[in-house]
Formats: sequence, structure tokens, C-alpha cells
Amino acid sequence: MSKDKPIASILLSGGLDSMVSAAIAREQGFRLHCLTINYGQRHVRELESAERIAGELEAERHITLALDLRQFGGSALTDDIAVPKGGVDDSIPVTYVPARNLLFLAMTTAFAESSGSSDIFIGVNALDYSGYPDCRPEFIESFAETARLGTKQGVEGSPFQIHTPLQHMSKADIARECARLGLDPVWSWSCYDPTPEGLACGLCDSCRLRRKGFAEAGVTDTTAYANHAG
Repeated sequence: MSKDKPIASILLSGGLDSMVSAAIAREQGFRLHCLTINYGQRHVRELESAERIAGELEAERHITLALDLRQFGGSALTDDIAVPKGGVDDSIPVTYVPARNLLFLAMTTAFAESSGSSDIFIGVNALDYSGYPDCRPEFIESFAETARLGTKQGVEGSPFQIHTPLQHMSKADIARECARLGLDPVWSWSCYDPTPEGLACGLCDSCRLRRKGFAEAGVTDTTAYANHAG
């Protein structure tokens, strides 16, 4: 890709949403610099997916940064707490990782500023979002202002734009975008609690939301699930 094109700094988890967000950035003509955070998550399999996605999308740069949030705990993803598998409700679930997107966006902002990038892409979603407060539009807007005030780039008049192309999409919409962009769902990983055999459990909140979205969109999810219960 031409070096004349701008760089987008992508927060790439390895999940479906971050994959689609990164592909949208590429479609819009950005060169991709991707940052993945290894925060000690139990679904470490998504780190392999992030590497795969970065390769498939021909990212110019991909960094995996270690930030061990297991030392804090407080989440079913970073502590010895069972991942719920009874279905999705409207409460903030125990899979919420304290201040995760606040931390991750701060890291991505530093990554962007060091890369000469003003554009940050994150795959947050305010509709099918499992109740996470750090996926809401008001949080993103507030963070963008904080980044403007707290960085050399922002103070000098080149503030960061936080792109949230999936913000108001349902999971079905995201599944349709995945298909439209020619992405293979199996490149991404969503399951919070994979089986010892490496299959997606099919029962955690993330699996349920993903499967429901693909089913509603009428798009085939190529992911292998251990359990197909509704």
C-alpha cells in the first residue's frame, strides 16, 4: 500500500468486531498498524487470531503488548471466577474487566502518537455489547477529549479521531459486514472459555451473541463450537 496513505492505529483483539473494524479501516484507504494486548485473558487463543487477522489484512505493523491484568483480577477473564453460561442479560457481567477499554485506548493512543497516526479504530458496539460500560458512545467521546488534552499531538492541534464503525450495529449487522468485506469468520475468536480441545464453548455470553448474530444475518459462521445449545 502506498506510503502516501494515512496510518490507522487498530486496537486488534482478535475478536470478530476488531477484525471487521480493521477491515473497514483498510477499505477506507488506511495503512494498518495493529496493537494487540495480552492482558492474561483466559481466552488467550484470541492472540493467535489477532496475528492471523493482521496477516490476512496485510498490516504494516503488528505489536502484541504484555499487560498482565491477572495481577489485579476482578473478572472472570483474568481471575479464578467461572465464566457464566446461562445466557445474556442486561446486567454488567463478571466477564467485565475493570477499566479495560480505558487502559487499552490509552495504550493505543500512545501507539498511534509514536506512529504518526491521528486515526484510532476500535470495534466497540453499543447494541449487542453484553452490558460493558466502556463500549458506550459517551465513554468514547470522553476519552477522545482526554487524549486531546493529554498528548503532545492533541495540544499542538492534531487531535486523535476515535473511529467506532460498529458503534451502532447489531451483531447481525456486523456478521453481514464480515461477509461483505470477504472475511472468513474463523480468522477471529470470540469465546471466553474454550475447551481443552481448542473449540469455542458455544455457551458463554460472547459465543451466544456471536452465534445469534450470524444466524439472524443468515451468514455462515465457520467457527467450530463444542456446544450448539441456544
